[in-house]
Amino acid sequence: MLSYLYSRTLALAASRHAMWTMAAISFAESSFLPLPPDFLLIPMTLAQPRRAWWIAAVCTITSVLGGFVGYAIGYFLFDAVGRPVLEFYHAMDKYEALKAGFAQWGVWIIILKGLTPIPFKLVTIASGVAEFSLLSFTLASLVSRSLRFFLLAALLWRFGEPVRDFIERRLMLVTSAAAAALVGGFLVLRYL
Repeated sequence: MLSYLYSRTLALAASRHAMWTMAAISFAESSFLPLPPDFLLIPMTLAQPRRAWWIAAVCTITSVLGGFVGYAIGYFLFDAVGRPVLEFYHAMDKYEALKAGFAQWGVWIIILKGLTPIPFKLVTIASGVAEFSLLSFTLASLVSRSLRFFLLAALLWRFGEPVRDFIERRLMLVTSAAAAALVGGFLVLRYL
């Protein structure tokens, strides 16, 4: 079953709709969707290593654009939309601490949190609620998301074939580690 899902994901990653799908996921992940774009960015880069930089650029740009939606949710719709999203993730106490830290460390919070498995939507929503400078938010998001996606693309471009071989030989280990990282990000968020 796992092998079938892996081969289907690679087939999707090589399809003509892959870029649009990844862009949509990247956009939505920055504001409301709990699925990170890495699940398509990685197989797309492995399937098309010559397009690694273009894939990372699209992922970065759509993530930053989606971040504006998260920012708007926090700024305009916190009570109606933002609070339920944060409550769904059991993140209200983390949100309050994050909001208080924005006054002094806002840019660094966006950059550092954007590099971790902690859902980026929490940072974008908190930025809007804190009424953080939109220019600073944009620049910090560009730095953070560029570092994350271009570093991943660079590693896959450089070590792509060995990475692909490793994944294919140890598929259960890799998927378990990816699931653990995703769950770990939510747990860190909840208990940090």
